[in-house]
Amino acid sequence: MAEAHQAVGFQFTVTPDGIDLHLSREVLKHIYLSGVTSWIKRAIRFKNGILTGVYPASPSSWLIAVIAIMSTMYARIDPSLGMIDTIKRTLPVSDYMTVQTQTVLSAILFATGLWLSLILMLRYILKALLSYHAWIFESHGKMSFCTKLWLSLVKMFSGRRPLLYSFQASLPRLPVPSVDDTITRYLESVRPLLDDEQYNQMEVVANDFKRDEAPKLQKYLILKSWWATNYVSDWWEEYIYLRGRSPIMVNSNFYAMDLLYMIPTHRQAARAGNVVHAMLQYRRKLERGEHAPLRALGVVPMCSYQMERMFNTTRIPGIETDFVQHLSDRKHLVVYHKGRFFKVWLYYGGRHLWPSELETQFQRILDDTTVPQPGELKLAALTAGNRVPWARSRLKYFSQGVNKASLEAIETSAFFLTLDDEAHGYDPDKLRSLDLYAKSLLHGKCYDRWFDKSFTLIAYKNGKLGVNAEHSWADAPIVGHMWEYVLATDCFHLGYTEEGHCKGDINKGLPPTAKLQWDIPLECQEVIEDSYMVAKEIADDVDFHGCLFDEFGKGLIKKSRTSPDAFIQLALQLAQFRDKGEFCLTYEASMTRMFREGRTETVRSCTIESTAFVRAMQDKNTKVRTHTLNTHLSYCALYVLNYTLAVLSEPWRLSTSQTPQQQLNMVDINKFPRYVGAGGGFGPVADDGYGVSYIIVGENLITFHISSKFSSPETDSYRFGQNIRQAMLDIRALFDQNDKKEM
Repeated sequence: MAEAHQAVGFQFTVTPDGIDLHLSREVLKHIYLSGVTSWIKRAIRFKNGILTGVYPASPSSWLIAVIAIMSTMYARIDPSLGMIDTIKRTLPVSDYMTVQTQTVLSAILFATGLWLSLILMLRYILKALLSYHAWIFESHGKMSFCTKLWLSLVKMFSGRRPLLYSFQASLPRLPVPSVDDTITRYLESVRPLLDDEQYNQMEVVANDFKRDEAPKLQKYLILKSWWATNYVSDWWEEYIYLRGRSPIMVNSNFYAMDLLYMIPTHRQAARAGNVVHAMLQYRRKLERGEHAPLRALGVVPMCSYQMERMFNTTRIPGIETDFVQHLSDRKHLVVYHKGRFFKVWLYYGGRHLWPSELETQFQRILDDTTVPQPGELKLAALTAGNRVPWARSRLKYFSQGVNKASLEAIETSAFFLTLDDEAHGYDPDKLRSLDLYAKSLLHGKCYDRWFDKSFTLIAYKNGKLGVNAEHSWADAPIVGHMWEYVLATDCFHLGYTEEGHCKGDINKGLPPTAKLQWDIPLECQEVIEDSYMVAKEIADDVDFHGCLFDEFGKGLIKKSRTSPDAFIQLALQLAQFRDKGEFCLTYEASMTRMFREGRTETVRSCTIESTAFVRAMQDKNTKVRTHTLNTHLSYCALYVLNYTLAVLSEPWRLSTSQTPQQQLNMVDINKFPRYVGAGGGFGPVADDGYGVSYIIVGENLITFHISSKFSSPETDSYRFGQNIRQAMLDIRALFDQNDKKEM
């Protein structure tokens, strides 16, 4: 119990002479160091806040402005056109302020005002430049002179060394499109799915909506756009995610995989130690705003507001709607292993635990042989079942005593870690290894991930990793940005010893991990079991197939002067038609982060052009038709909350999303070809449809994550994967034929 004694800050003994107080110097030292670290963190945040607040200028430019104005005054030149004298006359007269002091102070005030005006002007110019989106519509691989000039101006006005939130004030707001444009695009998107009679009926309904209800809704939307930073995002979070009462496991949460081919170490505790330390490094830079903002084309900034809630965040269940709880810096995480929950402190002596220290703590948990308390084993199934029973149970059984304290430890933790007792990962020698890996990340055993946390880190016993992420607080690219940073830091910066352990000395004086205590009555255990059965039924119905397409990749597609994403979307439409013999309403996720607080918009990629192309392919027509997706029109799409127009009640039978490869300049794929990510995926949206996520890695690999439901006789994930593969090959063959004809 030596560690327990070290954890006591002071002891006292009552004696005849009074109270004999004994202070622990070691603990007092840690308290002092923690305080120093806290003040340093505040100072850095304050400094970075100033840098972000005056961007694209810098604090040093203020000094330059002051010196320049003072110099002109000594040269008896008044650049202020009399404004300095006006300021001087308004200053209060005092015995302590000489005429010379008044003059200097007036000049400083004028220079400061001029400097602030210059900052506002630069931001306005940059915002005007960022409102230009014609570059999106240009042909792939071609850039007009106007766009080249625009890029040069954006670079010029973007300043140097921007921090994470430097561009937030310069990002344009999401524009409100006209009703005419919205209805026109809607009718265009449904035309391929309807026969003439159905389409004529849809036109009538659309025109009625345009005449009767659309003008009123449009006025409300414009009014909201005037005072809200983004007129869509709060509705999107509330109505798309938080108001859903069905299980979020599979239906909402998504996953991200580890490196596809590599396992840096097979020691579970060591891999978890390195990755948790890398996450803490990422969090520290995130909280200080020190990450570089993500920029399209390396120039156009993306909104960073979603990143704020990555850590210390939990979705709290409610009866009618959930809410997202985000806290300030948390100093612990909660670990799940074989039905037990453990609280692990992440700081020691005012610093993050080193990877070797984290490995020690996690190994202690792995070596712990205690059994779960009654009801503890499947407790997390409450987060996997329906939301209302979980919300009621939380109020009834977890609002006081040890249950409240333990639940609070989970919900206020930095994130959640599962030390899984299974081995998963991609193994080319094992059938369906990628499929089982995906299913484990998406739902696990239905009770070994805390699905309400912003994300759950999963460390398997063979050293493989993965992440299960809750969707309401942010979109997948945000998690992907962090995940790529962590994997690169783990492999190329932290590393492991020859024995596979974390590098660094082992501190044997670390306080022990604390096992969370529960007092779960039988009535609550029954609710837990009911939630588990609901979740298990959903999980058992998920049919997954991971398809590694390495016949060619974006390198060859770009040589054909075609967008890789457009190429893949055409292949998906062709695969869907071959799979079911008909077209369906297709969802493609599209980011709107070029606008302030932008999240996701829907691209209806089943278009008149794509369906014509597919029919031509089926007719063995070798004439290639130029296909331009309406992807980028979605950036200005109207979010109309009215169900009158939604006559087409067909579900999204094909839901697609691309996982962007955000390289962070940390990994050279050409130099390290085996250090590639496998992307991630999500569950099927429709009972008789497919969910397809894909990631374009390097020049010659595309990974597809395909999901459907076993209960549907119309779908088969493996069959659809084979259809995608054949569609990709057929379209390439068609392109090759055209290239030969042109030659």
